[in-house]
Amino acid sequence: MIPSLKIRKAEKKDASLILQFIRELAIFEKLEHKMTGTVEDLTQTLFGNNPHAEVLIAEYANEPVGFVLFFHSFSTFLCKDGLYIEDLYVRESCRGKGYGKLLIQEVCRLAVARDCGRVEWSCLDWNEKAIRFYKNLGAIPMDEWTVFRLTPPAFNKIAGEN
Repeated sequence: MIPSLKIRKAEKKDASLILQFIRELAIFEKLEHKMTGTVEDLTQTLFGNNPHAEVLIAEYANEPVGFVLFFHSFSTFLCKDGLYIEDLYVRESCRGKGYGKLLIQEVCRLAVARDCGRVEWSCLDWNEKAIRFYKNLGAIPMDEWTVFRLTPPAFNKIAGEN
C-alpha cells in the first residue's frame, strides 16, 4: 500500500463529499448536465434503511482523493452474486499514483470475501487512458454487448403509469 493512503468505508457524514466526487466525474465525462441527484437522495440510497450501494473513499494524508461506488449484481449463468462498479474516480491531480488500482483491489477483496463470480463496470469508449488502465489490470472488454437503458418516461409508459 502507498504510505499515507487509507481506504475506508464511507459513512453518512460523507454524503456531500461523495456527491462532490460524482459531480467532478460528471464534469470529466462531459455529462454534468445529466446530474440531478441531491445529497438527500444519496444519503437515502447509500445510508437509509435499505442501502442499495456501497462506497469506499481513498484518502492521502487525510485528504480525500477518490472513491469507488459499487453494488451487488447477479449472474444467472454463474448462479452467483457479482459486484458492479458504478463509479471509480480519482481526482485529476492524484491520477497515475496507484490510487485507482488500490480502490479496485479493495473491491476485488470484497468480491473474494463474498464469494462473487465477477466484478464488472462500464467505461466510456473515448476514455483511452481508463481503457488501458483496465486492460493492464487484466480486465476484458465486453465488446459484443450493448448497454440498453430505460429512463422514467419510457419505463413509466411500459408499466402503464403514463
